[in-house]
Amino acid sequence: MRMRKQSLVVSFRMTVTWIAVASIAATLLTLAVAFALYLLEENRGIYPANYHERQIPAIEQYVRQMNTELLSKEREEDLSGVIGDQGIRYQVVDGQGKFLYGTETNPVLSSRGDLIRHLNITSIYQEKNKYLSLVPLLGGDGEIQGAVALVYQVKMFPVNSRGSWVSVLLNGAFFSPIVYIVLFTMYFSRRFIRRINQPLQLLQEAAEKIKKRDLDFQINYHADNELGQLCKAFSEMQEELRKSLSAQWKMEQERIEMVDALAHDIKTPASIILAYTESLLDHPHMDPDQSRRYLSVIERNAKKCTRLARQMKEASESEQAGSKAEYVRMNLYSFLEQKVREYRLQAKEKRIEIQLCDDKSLHASYTLDRNKLDRIFDNILSNSLSYTPAGGYIRIRAFADGEVIRYQLSDTGSGFAGRDLEHATERFYRGDEGRHSGDGHSGLGLYTVKQLVSQMGGELDLSNEEDGGACVRFSQRICSDSDNV
Repeated sequence: MRMRKQSLVVSFRMTVTWIAVASIAATLLTLAVAFALYLLEENRGIYPANYHERQIPAIEQYVRQMNTELLSKEREEDLSGVIGDQGIRYQVVDGQGKFLYGTETNPVLSSRGDLIRHLNITSIYQEKNKYLSLVPLLGGDGEIQGAVALVYQVKMFPVNSRGSWVSVLLNGAFFSPIVYIVLFTMYFSRRFIRRINQPLQLLQEAAEKIKKRDLDFQINYHADNELGQLCKAFSEMQEELRKSLSAQWKMEQERIEMVDALAHDIKTPASIILAYTESLLDHPHMDPDQSRRYLSVIERNAKKCTRLARQMKEASESEQAGSKAEYVRMNLYSFLEQKVREYRLQAKEKRIEIQLCDDKSLHASYTLDRNKLDRIFDNILSNSLSYTPAGGYIRIRAFADGEVIRYQLSDTGSGFAGRDLEHATERFYRGDEGRHSGDGHSGLGLYTVKQLVSQMGGELDLSNEEDGGACVRFSQRICSDSDNV
């Protein structure tokens, strides 16, 4: 759509201007045509407004010539012949202003004084454009014996049918400005309203689609005016709403997948627990050694269920990037040493050694998010203990490098398969080779680690050692004291 750069205020002013200009131009053109027609038909099909006025001098000359003879009714026919039937009406009165004869039967004068007042002047008679001219009739002694009153109009009038049409056109030309103003107002206002209605219609349709939860549309209106800005803002709102709803739908789908994954993973250990529990209940006098073995199986699978539920909870919490950080000032070596002690018993039961490599930079105090770091190590060490065979080891290295702390955890397990290296940090991913031991898990451990590392401003990298064991490297940004707000 073509870009419009006029604002609505400017467009409205231009519309009013166009109405005025077009009306004036059309009126001038109409008047020019009317004037040309008038010039063509003047004195032929139509008489000018002063036509009757120009006939008055000739009639007056005849009246003065005939003088008092016109007081006799016998002269009516002669006088009517001179005046003619051309729109001039006359009345002959005596010295007292009384009617004698004539084509104007209405009283013109009321008294002799009235007669004298109207002599030698042209006055308005009864209505607009109608005039009275009085010609005196004098006796031999100069006394006023009577008068001839001439009544005529000053206006154009047609002589024939052709002149009548021209007269109608001429009269219509004088009313053309009003007609043109109405017509051009209707035309230009319709165009202006159409420009406004178009984006409003698009916005209304868009609102209806949003109401029906249909966000797959575009508002195809681009203008550098108020409505264009409104459509742009509406489009931006639509895009933000699309992102918000898409994220919401995605979260809902992932929540469903998470519940399905948890139900699937818990089903196996729960079935084992149920089976061994029923066996114990059915055989209350079972041999103590056998009962201990059964209870050991129940305990191990119960721990699996607990671990799966914990991983689900941690994965959900790790996605909350805006969750409040808990920064504390701590000695990094002391933290790592404590973490090793926490897992030493489990490692000893599996005959696995956990090694902590010392580095001078570890003995300094740093402001870190201890909670996130704790969860990262729990997930990585749990995986390493699950996949490292008896007699193996898990080695922990760490050192501070400028404003970044780098960590490396490696083991002597089977390592990552090629596909695992690409997808191990994806949600719900379960490798079916290499490090997949058949021990029920949710596929959320390394996914959680990646989320937490990202929130700490670091990066996660998976690889294999030269001897085949797995190696997990990650980093974190060292927080300043101002971050601990």
